[in-house]
Amino acid sequence: MPALALKPGLRVVVTAGASGIGRAIADLLIENGARVHICDIDEGHLADFRAAYPGHGATRCNVADDDDVARLFDDAKEALGGLDALINNAGIAGPTGGVDEIDPADWRRTIDICLTGQFLCTRLAVPMLKAAGGGAIVNMSSSAGRFGYAFRTPYSAAKWGIIGLTQSLAKELGPSNIRVNAILPGIIKGPRMDGVIRARAEQVGVSFEEMREQYLQRISLRRMTEAEDVAAMTLFLLTPAGENLSGQSFPVDGNLESL
Repeated sequence: MPALALKPGLRVVVTAGASGIGRAIADLLIENGARVHICDIDEGHLADFRAAYPGHGATRCNVADDDDVARLFDDAKEALGGLDALINNAGIAGPTGGVDEIDPADWRRTIDICLTGQFLCTRLAVPMLKAAGGGAIVNMSSSAGRFGYAFRTPYSAAKWGIIGLTQSLAKELGPSNIRVNAILPGIIKGPRMDGVIRARAEQVGVSFEEMREQYLQRISLRRMTEAEDVAAMTLFLLTPAGENLSGQSFPVDGNLESL
């Protein structure tokens, strides 16, 4: 039976790994014996990670910037000596507003960070994964990648794009023994989701508390998902137990029924 444990010393890059879901993933992977190199754009969070894990690497990187991404993978190669897995976690919430209200610059920034950033990281990770004899890529999509999301069109479009990216890469890279899957987090408890709820409440003219309850009523389990739940799914996909899973999209959302 395939093992539910990581290969010792698994070498992993986690983008946006210094806080939120990315930090939860990095924490769990390190706890389970992985060697992790993260990136982030927040110097304070990066400092916290370096202090907590002096034996692991961290690079300041905007995943939408070609030069930053090149430096990230140079640093990771030096620190890890190779690569077994890439976690494409970096993303932003993007603007809230009607399609006729959204600034094109905000649209482009959302697509650049959420979708193009995954392409930029993947194109440099793949040669390293091939050199290792195969590995895994986990792309962070969202429940917005399977539902339309009114007033959040840039974010939803990017997250739908990640599903297409994942399925295309699974077909392309499968012969090289590289598995590619997507995780679709739902309504994640934390300050980022609070900001989304607050912006939507202002958009329609209701209180934060009322809008939060509307979101919870769309979840079958009537509770938000924790970052640690997403980390647990990520860990599973990197173990031998996930070795025959590729091209799939895994919701981690308490059965979100709609957005």
